Amino acid sequence: MTLKISCVATQSAEPPRRSRLLAVLATVGLLLSGFASAGGETGSPAGVANWVGTWAAVPTATPATSTPVLDDETIRQVIHTSVAGSELRLRLTNEFGTRALRIGEVHVARRAGGTGTNIVPSTDRAVTFGGMRSPTIPAGSPMLSDPVRLPVPARTDLVVSIYVPAPTPVTTLHAFANSGNVIAAGDVADDPAVTGRAVGQWFFLSAVSVRADRGAGAVIALGDSITDGSTAAADTNRRWPDLLANRLRDTGMLNLGVAGNRLLHDPNPPPGSDAQNFAMFFGVAALSRFDRDVAAQPGARYVIVLLGVNDLGHPGTVAPPSETVSAEEIIAAHEQLVTRAHAAGLTVFGATILPFKDDTLGFYSEANEAKRQRVNRWIRTSGEYDAVIDWDRVMRDPADPLRLNLAYDSGDHLHPNENGNAAMAAAVPVRLFR
Repeated sequence: MTLKISCVATQSAEPPRRSRLLAVLATVGLLLSGFASAGGETGSPAGVANWVGTWAAVPTATPATSTPVLDDETIRQVIHTSVAGSELRLRLTNEFGTRALRIGEVHVARRAGGTGTNIVPSTDRAVTFGGMRSPTIPAGSPMLSDPVRLPVPARTDLVVSIYVPAPTPVTTLHAFANSGNVIAAGDVADDPAVTGRAVGQWFFLSAVSVRADRGAGAVIALGDSITDGSTAAADTNRRWPDLLANRLRDTGMLNLGVAGNRLLHDPNPPPGSDAQNFAMFFGVAALSRFDRDVAAQPGARYVIVLLGVNDLGHPGTVAPPSETVSAEEIIAAHEQLVTRAHAAGLTVFGATILPFKDDTLGFYSEANEAKRQRVNRWIRTSGEYDAVIDWDRVMRDPADPLRLNLAYDSGDHLHPNENGNAAMAAAVPVRLFR
C-alpha cells in the first residue's frame, strides 16, 4: 500500500503591517466562528441535515435503435441501500431527454421479501417535488425530491415506483441494473403487489440520499463494467462495491460504474457496426461526468478510481481506431481526476488495471499490454493518488501474470466472477476510510 504523506513548511515572519492586518482578520474570524458554533456542532447552523448518498447509478442515453417507451405504465424499480438514514430524497433524471418528462406520480416503499417488487404497505410514501406530486422535468435536467419521512435501514431494499401517464420514450436510463424491476400497466405506484414484464434497467432514477448521522459520509466507486457489476447475478448485490459496503459502517457506497466507460472518449460506434445498438449505454467519458457523478454527490468523502481498460480495448473493436490513446494520455486523465477530486475536498484512491490477456472481446495486444504496464507503474509509484489499491496483483494468475486468475474469471478473461468481486472487496483496507 502506497500512502501520500503531506508536509507542512514553516514561513518567515510577516512584515509588521501585514501582521497587524492578519491579527484583525483572525479576530473577526474568531467572532464569526463563535456565532456559527452557537448555532450547531462544528460551526454548522442548527438543524442542517447531513444528507449522504446511499445509492446511485450512472444515467446514460439510449441507442436510437432500442429506446423503450412507457405509456400509461408504472416502472417499479428495486435499489439496495448502503448507509442508513431517518429520511430520504430521490434524484430523478431527464438528462438525455430532448423534451420535458411528465411524471404522473412517484412512490417509495420498503421491499417485501427478498425478490420481486412487492412492498410493505405501511412503508409506502408518495414523493413530492417542490410540493407537487406530478412533476415535469425539463429536458436535459435532473430533479431532486422533497425529503420523504421514511426511516431507511442500511443494506436494505427499497422499491421506487414511477408512473408515466402518456407515451414517453425512455431516453435516460442505466442499462445494467441487475435487479428484478417490473413494468406494469396503469397507475399502480402504491399497489402492494403488481404483475408485469421484467426489465433489467433503471429508468429515470439516478440517486437516493438519506438524512444520516453527523459522522456519516460516502465512498464513490468510479469505474466501468467491472465496477458496475455486469456479470453479477440479479438481486444478489454481489458487486465489489456492494461487498465492500458490507465491511464499512456509517458509510454510503455509491456505485458510479458504467459498462464500457472510458476516461477520454464518449461512445462513438463505427457506422454500420452492431455497436450502434448498445454503445450509448457506455456513458459519457469519466472526465466529462466527474462533476455530476462524483463532486456533486451528497456527503462524498472518498473516491476509488478503476478506469482505463476500455480506453485500451475499444479502439478498433467498438470505437474507431482513430481513438487509440497512449499510456501518457491515460495517465494525464488520471492526473486530472486526482486534481479535480482534491479540488472538491475528496480523498482519492487509484486502482491498477486488471490483466486481460486472451480476453474474448478483442482487447488484448502486446501494445495494449505495454500501455497497461506503463499506466499501472505510474499508479503504483507516482504518489499522485492518496493511496493505491493494487487489484492487478490481487487478480492476476500466478502462473501467467498477464492473465486473470482462472478462479476469479467470469469466462471472458476480463471481467471477474463472484469470487473475483469478493477478492477485490476483501483487498481494500478498511482503515483507508477512517
